[in-house]
Amino acid sequence: MPRRAAAVTGPSLLLAAALLTGCGDDTRTTSSSSGTTSTIASPSSGATATTAPAASTPDVEDGEGAASGTPPFAADTQPDTQEPSADARVTVTEIRTGRQDGFDRVVLEVEGVGTPGWDVRYVDRASSQGSGELVEVAGEAVLQVTLTGVGYPYDTGVEEWTGPDPLPGNGTRVVTEVAWDATFEGTSVAFIGTTAQVPFRVSALDDPTRVVVDVLG
Repeated sequence: MPRRAAAVTGPSLLLAAALLTGCGDDTRTTSSSSGTTSTIASPSSGATATTAPAASTPDVEDGEGAASGTPPFAADTQPDTQEPSADARVTVTEIRTGRQDGFDRVVLEVEGVGTPGWDVRYVDRASSQGSGELVEVAGEAVLQVTLTGVGYPYDTGVEEWTGPDPLPGNGTRVVTEVAWDATFEGTSVAFIGTTAQVPFRVSALDDPTRVVVDVLG
């Protein structure tokens, strides 16, 4: 008569039980080189992995409020120029000033066709284009903003900005005021008074189209 196999007892049985128990939970803890501890779980364990949201830089609105976490201010005091688009024919409809996180902002909003160009630079004196007459601007330095690709209101069908002139700074630290000059032969000029010749940067924004001058301070 055949002999029956003997039952597994002792250490072998205990080892098998431990292996079966371990298969039911694949959750384990790992440590990064920085010392941060995280938990990793397989889908079968029922645990839900959580990922922290990536850090983001908020957009900077164009004339009011302060935006925390803005990127470093990359600017200098050298002239900044940009060519207009080939179809540009715009008119300045509004000028705004405001304070941002670490800098003052001057916005020149335009309407019309295409994107204007610009030439922005510090000048020794503010002179009206065409006549050459002195334009009074409060401040220790004058930043001249010349927009190109501009048309007269009767060309663009857009009403041009009429003031106040000068436009005072709105909670600003460096920008004292903005003096509007005129539109002449495809260009419009405004003068930004500042407390000193500090670094600045120029950019274009869309919807609506506007040229933005940021002055460090």
